[in-house]
Amino acid sequence: MLELLSEQPCFRGVQRFYRHESSSVKGFMRFGAYLPPQASLRKVPVLFFLAGLTCNEETFAIKAGAQRYAAEHGIAIITPDTSPRGDSVADEPGAWDVGIGAGFYIDATLEPWSRHYRMYSYVLHELPDVIATHLPVNTSRMGVSGHSMGGHGALVLGLRNRHVFRSMSALAPIAAPSQCQWGKKAFGHYLGPSQETWSQYDASELLLNLNRRLDFPLLVDQGLNDPFLLEQLNPDALAMACAISGQPLELRRRTGYDHGYYFVSTFIGDHIAFHSRCLR
Repeated sequence: MLELLSEQPCFRGVQRFYRHESSSVKGFMRFGAYLPPQASLRKVPVLFFLAGLTCNEETFAIKAGAQRYAAEHGIAIITPDTSPRGDSVADEPGAWDVGIGAGFYIDATLEPWSRHYRMYSYVLHELPDVIATHLPVNTSRMGVSGHSMGGHGALVLGLRNRHVFRSMSALAPIAAPSQCQWGKKAFGHYLGPSQETWSQYDASELLLNLNRRLDFPLLVDQGLNDPFLLEQLNPDALAMACAISGQPLELRRRTGYDHGYYFVSTFIGDHIAFHSRCLR
């Protein structure tokens, strides 16, 4: 059952927030859905946008200003939460980079995390089925994008499931989580010590083993004043992996921009236009 929590008109379309019971995470999940005005006439392409650490399903919808561009291009935007939530969900007290709000878009294999932390399966399988059933969207024309932790999730989901997502992009993604503290901490908690398992959720590692180039270039924006640039994000590892595999990459290094939503809102219009072209 899909429960409508709120609904507001927005750029001749509508911004909604929903709640439903998820079999993937074994609890209730929330997500946002922006439906452009074209959705009142036909099913429209859909872009999943995955938010970063400490965010939820409302963050991107409220801060990025993406609805204006989605209405222009006739594309729906789906914003899932960043982790399962609830009293029964495992958490790391005092931490913000693992636990609630930090699902990392993976399927955890270690207890107690494996009971609920299955965001990879939720975004890949369950949520597309939910929106296809209840919303006027064309799930054969889906793209995925994200910011920071969500950028990592978007690249991993897109690279591993090119038959599902026909376009992908990222803003300030955690591009090589196996090589940074955020990734090492989260992967250690959720997946254990196996580097082979980690590599399945590392975009740079996946690109190094890419057996066929994608049908589109990767689009990545990165602010050069981002305080996490050197220690956590590592876009150079992504660029090197693309060069080795022959995958076209448009990595745009933005002078003066940091990691926040002023950066995201500045360039999100470019990303929506990119996805619209790919999904057309």
